[in-house]
Order: sequence, then C-alpha cells, then structure tokens
Amino acid sequence: MNISIRVKPNARRNEVKELEKNSYLVSVTAPPVEGKANEMVIELLAEYFDRPKRCFVIVRGETSKQKIVEVREL
Repeated sequence: MNISIRVKPNARRNEVKELEKNSYLVSVTAPPVEGKANEMVIELLAEYFDRPKRCFVIVRGETSKQKIVEVREL
C-alpha cells in the first residue's frame, strides 16, 4: 500500500494528521538536512500505524516535501 505524505519540517512538535484516505500531513521538529527529517517521518509513521520502521520505505520524493511512502506488510 502506498500513502501520500506532505512533510512540514522544523515544526513546533511532531505529529501525524490524516487529511483524507491514504493522505497525511507529517509535522517534524527535525530540520530537512542530511535526511534527519526523513528519519523522523519514518519513526512517526511507525508509531502512528503501530508497525516497525522497516515496514516504511520512501519510494518518491526523498528531497521533497511531497513524498510517496510504501507501507509493507510485516
């Protein structure tokens, strides 16, 4: 399953909001430098969906605010 993610780096707090089916806004306190924001996005999604981090892979938008993330089965 693929989900669409819009990332808001340098936010005041970490949170995941569902905008519509398979579309989420992920706010992270980490800066978009050296992949730190991407790492935080994966951690937050893992916590939100209650799955291990290895189940989430960014398939498109590694350096963009708009990302497509593949959610793999356990």
